[in-house]
Amino acid sequence: MSTIQDQAREICLRTFGNRVYIRGLIEITSYCRNNCYYCGLRAANRRAQRYRLSREQILDCCRTGHELGFRTFVLQGGEDPGMTTEWVAETVMQIRGEFPDSAITLSLGEQSKAVYRMWREAGADRYLLRHETADEAHYRLLHPPELSFQNRREGLYALKELGYQIGAGFMVGSPGQTEKTLEKDLQFLEELQPHMIGIGPFVPHHDTPFANEPAGTAEQTLEWISGLRIAFPKALLPATTALGTIDPTGREKGILAGANVVMPNLSPREVRAKYELYDNKLSTGAEAAESLADLAARMQSIGREIVVDRGDHPEMRN
Repeated sequence: MSTIQDQAREICLRTFGNRVYIRGLIEITSYCRNNCYYCGLRAANRRAQRYRLSREQILDCCRTGHELGFRTFVLQGGEDPGMTTEWVAETVMQIRGEFPDSAITLSLGEQSKAVYRMWREAGADRYLLRHETADEAHYRLLHPPELSFQNRREGLYALKELGYQIGAGFMVGSPGQTEKTLEKDLQFLEELQPHMIGIGPFVPHHDTPFANEPAGTAEQTLEWISGLRIAFPKALLPATTALGTIDPTGREKGILAGANVVMPNLSPREVRAKYELYDNKLSTGAEAAESLADLAARMQSIGREIVVDRGDHPEMRN
């Protein structure tokens, strides 16, 4: 009798072959105006190490990544009040001009529809905005009162309407999560039909209100990766850094469970440890873009091949 992971692996191979898509992750700012209770970058954490990359630093990361074979760049950061929407748009335009063969993904939190439109018109292709939970009471448990459950959901629909390839997702094992909340997550994802679904285990950070909460497990995370692959055969599912953080072979296990994306870190080495969303976050070894050969060897050991490709959702390919 085949297991859920066997089924998911078969579906992934049938849909994507043995290809694994790589994204170059550039963590552009560790400033954030929000106080999400689970995040080490929350504004109230006075011990967080803050930095903000210059446009030239970001472009240098893209140049390095392009030489290594990356054809997707992911600009990720907190909701940084010191980083204007116009500055982001100009940065996107410069990346688009210099790397016309590459996809540009943004993961910069909640913005207005007008801002999403500006960034889309500047050349952004994709936007990652984890919904975190589809249960309003659970959302309230994870976020401060000034953040809106409804705004998060509406933002994802606005992004999709504007033509982005969108990514949603949630943390497995987050405080207060139940089978009922997870059922609502699945229902919401079925309604939204995102192109990408990013899930990983909840991992606590020592300077947050959830410092003493238990981490999510690799087993439950892998089960959800497989379940999502079966429910969304064409979705792009990453084997996340958080999964690799709680299990040394988590990335490989994630791929074998049905994931087909990995996101090595292209950020400047001197800032990687400062982008501390949770404790012990990996940023070296096979997590680092410069160790792509190591990552390729690991993927080859499980019968997978890293490809130089934008890695679009099958329904969004030209």
